[in-house]
Amino acid sequence: MAERPVAGKGRHPFAPPIVLTLVLTMVLLILAGCASSSDRSTQRDRATMAGNWVSVQRGDTLGELARRGGVPLERLQRFNPGVDSRKLAVGQRLLLPTQNERAPANGPYRYQIRPGDTYTSIARRFNTRASRVQAANPGMSATALKVGQIISVPLTGPGSTGQASTGGAKASDNKGSDTTKTRSASAATRTASLPDPGNLPISARQWPWPLQDYRIVRRFGSDSRGTLQPMLLATERGVRARSVADGDVRFADSMRQLGQVVIVHHADNIQSVYALCDDTLVTNGDRVSRGDELCEVGYNNASERFDLLFDLRHGGKPIDPRQVLR
Repeated sequence: MAERPVAGKGRHPFAPPIVLTLVLTMVLLILAGCASSSDRSTQRDRATMAGNWVSVQRGDTLGELARRGGVPLERLQRFNPGVDSRKLAVGQRLLLPTQNERAPANGPYRYQIRPGDTYTSIARRFNTRASRVQAANPGMSATALKVGQIISVPLTGPGSTGQASTGGAKASDNKGSDTTKTRSASAATRTASLPDPGNLPISARQWPWPLQDYRIVRRFGSDSRGTLQPMLLATERGVRARSVADGDVRFADSMRQLGQVVIVHHADNIQSVYALCDDTLVTNGDRVSRGDELCEVGYNNASERFDLLFDLRHGGKPIDPRQVLR
């Protein structure tokens, strides 16, 4: 049966060793509750851009477009396979994914139907076959696709689309390395200047680990260069991180180089951070209980594992999770 275009009007990236101060920069801003007119303007821009095609303007970079759109750089690249971040042309059109869409390294992608989409056009975009796309979405007829539907898009081979954009990601990251180092040093200085929160409260004892099945692949502490590193836990596909204590979700969104991140505030001025997630299961403002699922652990391309970056803080200052977890 011939396909018919959709009718309608037109919603981990992590290269170890990761510097803890990159997490500090974002967390400190969140904990401080900073808000400005530029923040509100950025939010409006993101709402306007999400899910749309955007045209490259003079001076644009993939990193800047990702920041304005509020999506991880790697996800933007994977939804635009074949685009060279070093050779963007003014007027070139790029697809900005929505927060509902995902692009894990080995697929399948989570894709939201747009006006004019067919299984054939989607397959052509992601270098796969229409028959594979249709087979991955039983019950969704090719002639009855609706704008806004979420479908699964399997890739032709492991990481085939992601590989096309890896070089661009490295180029972009290297270009901004000096800026990242400056921000990291600044964040470290601010952290050191935070007031001493005192001894850990009695309530922060014998908390459960955020994963039921895990192994510690990097302990909390300083690396060979003296940079403080958060704990890294390896697990299996499909595992979900759980809240280590009752609290309030203060952040559930993406952060550059950290994938999806969830930050929970607990009693007695303690915060827990769950990063490198592939998908969040809570939203900002949610009240969670100990053991509630927060996010699905994402795949780490560099380590070829499913890794969770876990960080605990007391009064904004990092602490060794082994002091608190049982």
